[in-house]
Amino acid sequence: MDEIDRELIALLQRDATQAYAALGKAVGLSAGAAHERVRKLRDRGVIRRTTVDVDPAALGQGVLAFVMVESSAWMGDSAEAFAAIPEIQEAHVIAGAASVLVKVRTRTTEQLQDVLRRLYAIEGVSGTQATVSLETFFERPLQP
Repeated sequence: MDEIDRELIALLQRDATQAYAALGKAVGLSAGAAHERVRKLRDRGVIRRTTVDVDPAALGQGVLAFVMVESSAWMGDSAEAFAAIPEIQEAHVIAGAASVLVKVRTRTTEQLQDVLRRLYAIEGVSGTQATVSLETFFERPLQP
């Protein structure tokens, strides 16, 4: 990956709807060359997907919590069980006192409580510790 690829990624992170002509102009390439570079970045898995950044509060998902999941067994094979809970946005196997860290968005704290109940239903889960976020200062995309 060279500097042009990094610039293309940064431009796409700001606005993934840009035309290839605009992308090419911004980095000094033709539209076709910009398109080919982006295609190769996708093929290599550097660009995993194109998505829209939506304000969770605008969709009524104002409760954000990070939940440390404690377990009595190795949880590395439990990805499908965590993915089956739609309110979980991210799940990470971690080192430390807990085994898994999940990011959860819900409408209400009652719904968060229901997510915690469903987490306990996953085989091996022995405890949870939820931290509710009061405010998000910023969320930043990965820098290329």
